[in-house]
Amino acid sequence: MKFLDQAKIYIRSGNGGAGSVSFRREKFIELGGPDGGDGGRGGDIWIEAVDGLNTLIDYRYQQHFKAQTGVHGMGRLRAGANAPDITLKVPAGTQVFEEDNETLVGDLAKIGDRIRLARGGNGGFGNAHFKSSTNRAPRRANPGEDAEERWLWLRLKLIADAGLLGLPNAGKSTLLAAVSAAKPKIADYPFTTLTPQLGVVRAAGSSFVLADIPGLIEGAHEGHGLGTRFLGHVERCAVLLHLIDVTADDPAAAYRIIRKELKSYGGHLSEKPEVIAFNKVDAVSEDDLAQKLADFKRRIRKTPILMSGATGTNVDDVMKKLLKVISDTRRAERGETSDKVKIENWQP
Repeated sequence: MKFLDQAKIYIRSGNGGAGSVSFRREKFIELGGPDGGDGGRGGDIWIEAVDGLNTLIDYRYQQHFKAQTGVHGMGRLRAGANAPDITLKVPAGTQVFEEDNETLVGDLAKIGDRIRLARGGNGGFGNAHFKSSTNRAPRRANPGEDAEERWLWLRLKLIADAGLLGLPNAGKSTLLAAVSAAKPKIADYPFTTLTPQLGVVRAAGSSFVLADIPGLIEGAHEGHGLGTRFLGHVERCAVLLHLIDVTADDPAAAYRIIRKELKSYGGHLSEKPEVIAFNKVDAVSEDDLAQKLADFKRRIRKTPILMSGATGTNVDDVMKKLLKVISDTRRAERGETSDKVKIENWQP
């Protein structure tokens, strides 16, 4: 299935059914009076996050969604039926924007979230509604209420706990394939990964979702390479894993390139907790590794974890570190404190 994370759609709810002008006319029955029924309600347009979807590909082939008009009222006080609603099914993590692609309409962050995008028109009253002691034979009925119509943008941001960042060929896809059942394409040329990939990682008796996005290059925020289009998929992550190819000439410069692109993109990505890892340590000598590690500590003032996605060296340690940061971050988002703090502050 092709990955599609953005789509533009047109929606139109249903008009309300018109009320009826009718009078009861039956043989041998006098003074029948008005008996026009009310019109039915037009269909609504809803959007709902459902399980089993991870792309907006369905909205590439159908962009227009129009609900039916409510059934018109009829004589003998027969009210028109309400038109059925239309529900657009999207993956969890989908955001809905106005036509300007900036004004947020709603965020379907979890499965089951549901938003009404366009309200169907109310049905009009039939002439039976207007009868009174002074108006015994009204000859008027209301038309149905007009529908709502609008253009909208759907933008998908994958739901993941941790995000993989790095320059092209940093070994992100190799790591994802090693720690999960995901099968991303792996090759020795840049931009092998063209679309985000998700994998479920099991570590320390628990699990979390890891997202691999296409590699960034210098100037990505200006559209170079694949640009920053896919960075939105890690905006919801609790932690970012920065993979740095230790076989590169200057790992510190590679780290700074990624940090610069995160700051240029915005979305508070540069403020998220991060774990830094030197990947491909099996491909360099011990002396070269020690020299690059010391240079990185001196210039960046941070200590990366040494690992190799291909051989599995220290991969479990990195995953456990990610799991700990995810747990702490999610707990802080819920306003909870750690068990240790609770015990220290406990009073009888």
